[in-house]
Amino acid sequence: MTHTFEADGIILDFGTRRILSNIYFKCETGKITGILGRNGQGKTCLMNVAYGSLNAVSKSVRFDNLSVFEAFKRPDLLTYLPQFNFIPSFLSLTRIFTDFDLNYDEFVILFPEFKAKSDFIIKKLSGGQRRLIEVYVMIKSKAKFSMLDEPFSHLMPLQIEKIKEILHNEKKTKGFLITDHMFRQVTDICDNLYVLTDGKVHLTNDITDIETLGYARL
Repeated sequence: MTHTFEADGIILDFGTRRILSNIYFKCETGKITGILGRNGQGKTCLMNVAYGSLNAVSKSVRFDNLSVFEAFKRPDLLTYLPQFNFIPSFLSLTRIFTDFDLNYDEFVILFPEFKAKSDFIIKKLSGGQRRLIEVYVMIKSKAKFSMLDEPFSHLMPLQIEKIKEILHNEKKTKGFLITDHMFRQVTDICDNLYVLTDGKVHLTNDITDIETLGYARL
């Protein structure tokens, strides 16, 4: 069964400036949906509005056509990876994987450099290692959908390729909404792609649309 995560009618103002204007997007299980946009266009704001952690002038957020105003209270439906570190710095990797109901040994098979680090407190890891842990647990979380803001930042190329493989496997039962400035990594894995520009989103029909819409030169 395919599940849907939709948002529409999103309007967001900061003072007299309109950041988002009547935004619509749709994400489905079995698919990775990408949102691209230049700095300051409101991609992170859009995710926070959909998550319910940022108030908007108006919005409608629905899961399987049922409205959910504060999705952050429904981790069974939606989880969110922010750009900043969100896991408390004093937690050990064992505790983190236990809290997310994940198998640490399966993680080590993919990333053997963590084999002897299960008892490490996460703040003792490098910035890239810490980000990798947070990206992994969010992708593997039990929610029907996950929004990922800059999941490839601070990761090494080999780690990025492994994360893309994990996303490909996990999308069999989940839906993902991803934004990242490493746009070629996003376009490489997404099934649907939106471009956010001038406060509006545009669903692309072809990869060349991102150049037509002024996001990047291919």
